[in-house]
Amino acid sequence: MKTLQAGRIVQALDSFRIELPSWGFSNTGTRFGKYLQPAAATTIDEKFSDAQQVHQLTGVCPTLALHVLWDLPGGLHDVDRIVSLAAKHGVQPGSINPNLFEDQMYKFGSFGNPDRTVREHALQHTRDSVAIARRLNSRDIVLWFADGSNYPGTANIRHRKQWFEENLRALHTDVDARQRLLVEYKPFEPAFYHTDIADWGMALAFARSAGPHARVLVDTGHHYQSQNIEQLVAWLLAEGMLGGFHFNDRRYADDDLTLGSIDPYQVFRIFHEILLFEWESGTRADIAYMIDQSHNLKGKIEAMIQTVMQAQELFAKASLVEYETLASAQGRCQLVEAESVLRDAFSTDVRPVIQEWRTARGLPSDPLEAFRQSGYLEQITADRRGRSSATSSYA
Repeated sequence: MKTLQAGRIVQALDSFRIELPSWGFSNTGTRFGKYLQPAAATTIDEKFSDAQQVHQLTGVCPTLALHVLWDLPGGLHDVDRIVSLAAKHGVQPGSINPNLFEDQMYKFGSFGNPDRTVREHALQHTRDSVAIARRLNSRDIVLWFADGSNYPGTANIRHRKQWFEENLRALHTDVDARQRLLVEYKPFEPAFYHTDIADWGMALAFARSAGPHARVLVDTGHHYQSQNIEQLVAWLLAEGMLGGFHFNDRRYADDDLTLGSIDPYQVFRIFHEILLFEWESGTRADIAYMIDQSHNLKGKIEAMIQTVMQAQELFAKASLVEYETLASAQGRCQLVEAESVLRDAFSTDVRPVIQEWRTARGLPSDPLEAFRQSGYLEQITADRRGRSSATSSYA
């Protein structure tokens, strides 16, 4: 590989950080059930410990996304404990995720519920989440809503839109100058007739309505089949409204599969659009890269390390796109030449340079193999066996 290419890969890797999800280390499943793992984390301390392993082996995961209901059930009273655990494990609190879907009162929605009392309860929970984020020095509050309806005529869609706007504007008044609200969307599941925030356009409209500190969060699993995700990423970049990602992969719907396991070229194309934007604008895009995966079958820590390694590899490949050549080919409508610029970068084997990058920074050249040889999995399996069968984040 040319020295210039290697330099671009190193620069890209030095700038790349990706956040781990606390719930990715615990027993989770589908609405049909779950397969339990004896090594699954059962406490927030264990989640931080598992995240520490991933960060120590990869060097690029310094933060852990926290779920308020699952990780801070006492709300603000749990903040000091989280601060202590972060110092203990060398992993800082990341994005804060309110829970607006598990409480029985949310049966007919949270921000979109016809009952004002429920809407006010949901608003207070998100306000508490903003306060938690401020105390933990966490910038991003991720808002995902399961709100919607399953049958035509059972909900007033326009009224629900209005209620969402009112609550989001009220919530935005609690956000300080450093914080951001990231509005997520999902076309279906659990709402199958209409979902209140069903696509990126609705999320964009709600974020703009909320206020200047709101952005859109793109979950790569939350799209219809064959949707061109990199196109909507490009649009959000152009509008200055792309706030972050929840990375996973999917074959059919929101499958929560390991990043790049089904379509690595799509993730490459997403990274390309971001890096192309940065090259053209001369500014770094302010984007939070986060993982959102829950594994029933794969070992949880192994799957997380595998995901991080895949993300690094695809980000490195995207850094090799020759922008000048691409721009020239696009301007001359040379289709094969332009497409080949992307294909050549994607086809480049960047793994040797990544291994050198890791070694130079005191990291294992193969984080996955290093984890397997560490004995950590055997240790936590023995320590947690029996307890993990009684604990899970969601079904």
